[in-house]
Amino acid sequence: MSSDQQSGDANAGSAPARKPIVPQSASEALRPEPGTPPPAPKKRSRRARSQIVVFANFLFSLVVLVVLAAAAAVYFGKIAFNEAGPTEVTTNYVVKSGTGFAEIADGLERRGIISDARVFKYAVRAYGFQNDMKAGEYEIKAGASMHEIMDLLRSGKSVLHSLTIPEGLTVEQIFERIQEDDVLTGDLPAVLPAEGSLFANTMRFSRGTTREELVKKMQADQKKLVDDIWERRDPSVPLKTIDEFVTLASIVEKETGKADERPRVAAVFINRLNKKMRLQSDPTILYGLFGGKGKPTDRPILKSDLEKPTPYNTYTVNGLPPGPIANPGRDALEAVAHPSQTNELYFVADGTGGHVFAATLEEHNDNVKRWREVEKNRLDEAAKAATGDKNAAPDVDSGN
Repeated sequence: MSSDQQSGDANAGSAPARKPIVPQSASEALRPEPGTPPPAPKKRSRRARSQIVVFANFLFSLVVLVVLAAAAAVYFGKIAFNEAGPTEVTTNYVVKSGTGFAEIADGLERRGIISDARVFKYAVRAYGFQNDMKAGEYEIKAGASMHEIMDLLRSGKSVLHSLTIPEGLTVEQIFERIQEDDVLTGDLPAVLPAEGSLFANTMRFSRGTTREELVKKMQADQKKLVDDIWERRDPSVPLKTIDEFVTLASIVEKETGKADERPRVAAVFINRLNKKMRLQSDPTILYGLFGGKGKPTDRPILKSDLEKPTPYNTYTVNGLPPGPIANPGRDALEAVAHPSQTNELYFVADGTGGHVFAATLEEHNDNVKRWREVEKNRLDEAAKAATGDKNAAPDVDSGN
């Protein structure tokens, strides 16, 4: 046997026997052979199984929910803050001095002016205006939104009330009016201000203003008015001090209620002062007799009153009285500072609310005679009307 043959026999003896090929279907070909282990599951990492990671995921989810809830709250809160309010009619609301912001919000909700105090509080704090609310009485329009109410309370534009003080009242009479006003609060000053030192005009103030504050403002306004007019006075006016100026203005104020007559009345008194004549003003007699309380309405001036000696009776004293007899207004002050240029020394009522003027005593006496006739006729007509006389003429308004 050759070597090649031997070698081939050896190789043939060592090769494994081949199995016969058996045809299989597709599903059988894909089926794992028996004894093949299933694939091992992937193991979770220790990091994934960590409680810290689980907690972090929870926190993240919670934060997302909170942010979404906050965004929703801001959105709907903004809508509520800007939408029309529940009030159907205009309402006044008072914020007292020293009231806290939370108390203001709760009060608005209790009054039905806003729908939700919490929304109002959060929104105002978001704007940073919680410390800007001002005391006062506010007029809140029907349907005003919480935003509009916030702006109103910040503005301080509160409702203003008024008290009219007519020119010519005394300090005591003015104090009576101030005391009777129930919008003002507190007590009046214990000491009466000087006569003539209060501003006579319509005073405007917010609810809660104290009576003492109002009096101080009236004093300041009157001082400013008097100082201004005194500085602009005609240099020929024979008054040495600002007190004399106010005193004569108070007499002019009481003598006539007609603004266009006041410069002429002032001229009469200034002419008399220049001639060293007594002023002979009836209102000074009354102030000397009754002081700041004023003459009772049913008390006439008697002839005997002209001779009663008081420091204010200009029928018995020379020159000006010791002080004002009332609080003069702007017109009377201007009249004394810029009197008419006349030589008249007398005037008397004309029966129509005005006066007739005269430069001589003779002319004046004629005017007085006519006035007495007018007054007598008026009294006669009044008496006839009181007794029911059908033929009596109607009462004539004298204007006094």
